[in-house]
Amino acid sequence: MESKPAVNMLSALGHEGRLAVFRLLVKAGPQGIAAGEIARGLAVPPNSLSANLNILSHAGLIASRREGRSIIYSADYGAMSRLLAFLMEDCCGGAPEICTPLDAILARAKACAPGSAC
Repeated sequence: MESKPAVNMLSALGHEGRLAVFRLLVKAGPQGIAAGEIARGLAVPPNSLSANLNILSHAGLIASRREGRSIIYSADYGAMSRLLAFLMEDCCGGAPEICTPLDAILARAKACAPGSAC
């Protein structure tokens, strides 16, 4: 990943409301969540949610699809993985103990089954 897309993604996530939306979508899994359900779940006014979803979408962090009258949003796990890989690219600098806490996070993520409370 180049720096410019990473900066755009990090900028999009650098807002409390957008970060909350993204985290909710990550937890929801690939099936995603309808916009109205996101608004209710986060107690966000629809116009604010729309702006936040638009910014996350333009940053490439989320995708949307229409199902009937609803728009379903989901996290783009590939984009999230690429951003995390970019951030970790130069990790440790020859000192693997620096990244040891990240091993525990990855182990928990691997143990999570869809729908489980992790």
